[in-house]
Amino acid sequence: MSDVSLHNVSKVFDNFVAVNDVSLEIKNGEFMVIVGPSGCGKTTTLRMIAGLEDISSGTIKIGEKVVNNIPPKDRDIAMVFQNYALYPHMTVFENMAFGLKLRKYPKDKIKSLVEDTAKMLGIEAYLSRKPKALSGGQRQRVAVGRAIVRNPKVFLFDEPLSNLDAKLRVTTRAELKSLQHKLQTTSIYVTHDQAEAMTLGDRICVMHNGNIQQTAPPMDVYDRPVNRFVAGFLGTPPMNFFEGVVIFKNDRPYILIESETIALPARFKAALIAYNDKPIVLGVRPESLTPIQINGLNENSITATVKVIEPLGDRMDVYFETKSQHKLIANTDPHLKLKVEQKLPLYINTEKVHIFEPGETGKNILER
Repeated sequence: MSDVSLHNVSKVFDNFVAVNDVSLEIKNGEFMVIVGPSGCGKTTTLRMIAGLEDISSGTIKIGEKVVNNIPPKDRDIAMVFQNYALYPHMTVFENMAFGLKLRKYPKDKIKSLVEDTAKMLGIEAYLSRKPKALSGGQRQRVAVGRAIVRNPKVFLFDEPLSNLDAKLRVTTRAELKSLQHKLQTTSIYVTHDQAEAMTLGDRICVMHNGNIQQTAPPMDVYDRPVNRFVAGFLGTPPMNFFEGVVIFKNDRPYILIESETIALPARFKAALIAYNDKPIVLGVRPESLTPIQINGLNENSITATVKVIEPLGDRMDVYFETKSQHKLIANTDPHLKLKVEQKLPLYINTEKVHIFEPGETGKNILER
């Protein structure tokens, strides 16, 4: 096992900056998830760690060794790809043993390592099969097993669950988390799926346009996003955003949204005093927006009309539209009786709101 360090790493393709001056420290034994939308630079970052892409500038270290000019085979890493990358003409045993044979392991040692790993992954019954005779989930286990038998310093995962169906993705990510906890090998996992990021990572690194936006434990990123992009990217359904203006009345902060005045907790005063009479963006997660009157929430509401109702069993997602045609989403009790085109007040839990400066990556004013 080893730490992995990236210091001021950049990657430029012609005139396009894919990764911009990224610095990231992954601790020994940590499961780090790099997450972001397509084209954000996350896979390029992983490929530079693997040695599959040359870096344009900066330094990458695995353990104490700078690996900038070391070929992939000598970095002591194992990579699991999105498309499994299994040899179709080889059996499961041969696929898992291939890397060990290249390293001239004794036959009895190879047999022992492959069989023990296959048993751990529940694929011991498939060792004599070829990949075409396996399901997608079984092939993914083989790809993971091929990485495990090598006992590398670092595991690299490039969206390994994206080809699986929804149910299998959920079960496989739980198995991956359990496996990493057991092995305690430093792991770097790339995905665009925020649910994978939240459930798998000891920490998550959110990227956008080649830049790291925030790196922290999953719930820290969810509860305390540093900017509007991070806040909007993490969360299903996504955070609601309202454009408004900060005002003060009797030394208390308020936000004017459309024709509504939203009273904010007095503790926000210090952070908002510099934004008096300035435009801001109010962020409210769907679970903090409700059509039900709750003690303490009756002071702040926005009138909206029900447009779409989505029952999901444990909750109901309701899509609303304000009189200015601003669209909102609220999580509600699945047994709440609502009707499409019904107009009602939506109450805001202002203890849970976020306030951002304008712009796609406007900073979170309350998280300085």
